[in-house]
Amino acid sequence: MTVSGPTGPPPPPPGPGVAPPFAAPPTEGRGLRRWIGLGVGALALVLCCGGGAVAVVGLAVSGTQAVDEQARTVVGDYFEALKNRRYSRAYDLLCDEDQRRESARDFQRRVSAEPGIAGYRVQQSMLTSEVVVPVDVTYTGGGQDNLRVTLTQDSKTGSFEVCGVS
Repeated sequence: MTVSGPTGPPPPPPGPGVAPPFAAPPTEGRGLRRWIGLGVGALALVLCCGGGAVAVVGLAVSGTQAVDEQARTVVGDYFEALKNRRYSRAYDLLCDEDQRRESARDFQRRVSAEPGIAGYRVQQSMLTSEVVVPVDVTYTGGGQDNLRVTLTQDSKTGSFEVCGVS
């Protein structure tokens, strides 16, 4: 006689049609889900990196436009002061190096002896190793000239100063 119980022989294996003790992993659509996941990840990466690149380009463009606007404003103020014979104001817009080279009195004497300015047109600045702003000047005697104004940045204030007109 055989004794059944916890120490007895194992139960016989289940027959056909019996459910397995765990669910089988799905096999259909596995490759498709993987490719969709990779595609979504790649799209997120492109958006993050692409957005960063667009932001860097945007900052560079807006920075260049800000420099151009500031440079044109200083040059316009300088020529407006010369046109209105406000020589002390024009002298204040010169860089420290030019002010050391020429006193305010000598500057006034020199520019007052030059032909008066009837009008001027400040063009877009050229940003290379230095900032240069072209200016078309019309003199009161009828002559015209194309000048190039070189600007430097004041180390104390950070604003642009006229540092050479040629």
